[in-house]
Amino acid sequence: MAGDHISIKSWSEEDRPREKLILKGRNALSNSELIAILLGSGSKDESAVSLAQRILKSVDNNLNKLGLLELHDFTKFKGIGPAKAISLMAGLELGRRRNAITSGSKPIISCSHDAYSYIYPKLQDLKHEEMHIIYLNRRNQVIKDEKLFKGGVSSTVVDVKIIFNKTIQLLASSIILVHNHPSGNIEPSKADLRLTEKLVEAGRLLDTEVCDHLIITEKGYYSFKDQKLL
Repeated sequence: MAGDHISIKSWSEEDRPREKLILKGRNALSNSELIAILLGSGSKDESAVSLAQRILKSVDNNLNKLGLLELHDFTKFKGIGPAKAISLMAGLELGRRRNAITSGSKPIISCSHDAYSYIYPKLQDLKHEEMHIIYLNRRNQVIKDEKLFKGGVSSTVVDVKIIFNKTIQLLASSIILVHNHPSGNIEPSKADLRLTEKLVEAGRLLDTEVCDHLIITEKGYYSFKDQKLL
């Protein structure tokens, strides 16, 4: 009840999210307390922590699901207007970008899981399809990865010439194709199979190996190489 509400300001100092972070460090805070800091405040009937707990409960306390929420999803909660929603989305996006940053040395990709771990942060929250290419040198070190094509919810148009033109420019020895399935279906479509065959054949003519083709979903990934399709 509103009359039973206890403001964060009346809590002991060590229990307030901001003060707790200062006194005990960021690792001491729960997810709801960190979100409360991003919110800044709750409402007259609810503390920021309680509001944060409601938001987390709506996504089963799953931070990956939280990262998929859009502006209108956040503003459905009482106490959250556009400004607070934008702050939450900005904080979540910074976390996603941090995960996507690689170390200063060039990462080496020697198996499908290496490729998945490397590229997943860039595709994890997308609601449309994208095709990314990872370009490798002779030591299987990443030269560069790049999004070349963006599609709709269920398909992406891919131009083979653009893929291999970039490969030649970078003097890449091999490439890995990666695209996501927002639908969650991890199995390749007939179009995926045809595209892979076409790219493998073009790669042979240009002395560029297509090492793998990964399909990324929230549930995991599908590797053409692991499935003996390359």
